[in-house]
Amino acid sequence: MNMQEIREVAKNLGIKTSRITKVKLIQTIQSSEGNFDCFSSALSGECDQDNCVWREDCFITAKKLNS
Repeated sequence: MNMQEIREVAKNLGIKTSRITKVKLIQTIQSSEGNFDCFSSALSGECDQDNCVWREDCFITAKKLNS
């Protein structure tokens, strides 16, 4: 999902999107939906949240941030 699409999801949940990083915004969305706010924390490339909509991007972002 690109940043504009992520901001749209956030706005639909009543989350303010200005001056917030992609990682923090997705974590806030996850939390507001009642999910674990774990985006970009799969440092070892493992995650048990198989149905997470952010899963693919999570692994990519975690790898970029921790390399």
